[in-house]
Amino acid sequence: MRSQVLADLQQALAVHEALVSDDALQGQLAEVAGWGLDALRRGGKILFAGNGGSFADAQHLAAEFVSRLQFDRAPLPAIALATNGSSMSAIGNDYGYDQVFARELRALAAPHDVFVAITTSGNSANILAAAQAAAELSVRTVGFTGASGGRLAGLCPCLRIPSARTERIQEGHILLGHILCALVENAFFGKETA
Repeated sequence: MRSQVLADLQQALAVHEALVSDDALQGQLAEVAGWGLDALRRGGKILFAGNGGSFADAQHLAAEFVSRLQFDRAPLPAIALATNGSSMSAIGNDYGYDQVFARELRALAAPHDVFVAITTSGNSANILAAAQAAAELSVRTVGFTGASGGRLAGLCPCLRIPSARTERIQEGHILLGHILCALVENAFFGKETA
């Protein structure tokens, strides 16, 4: 077992080292932070969606904006879609599970918002439907995906974690999500970055 612990730690480190070396991804993330900053300054919000572990990540990242990340400050508007169990079950029952995010997005999003679609495969039907709805609503969308980007890469720019393993991808997503929040939080409130 101990050798597996070391192997997993080394694999996680390799993914993080690849992110450190990926200038294009770093530029993309800074650009997305600029989208978020612009949205918030215009009275908009940041919307997140994902399934399973990515659903938990969506809630986690929305909470970082609404509560705080690095310092005490006013709340920033962010929503994790499908966290209302009654809405999710009603939409799933009436329209199909592939519509649980898209229908809520249509109800809550405005053109100056930003939508962060989180999917390790890039192929989740409900995430793809939400990205299509966001495009129809003129909502800027970014995907957090694994290395391939999946079908989502054909619908929006994707921040791709260089791995095919779900757990490594999810670890990368939460890292990028924390950086995204920190960039927006610091810029919105005029704090110096380290």
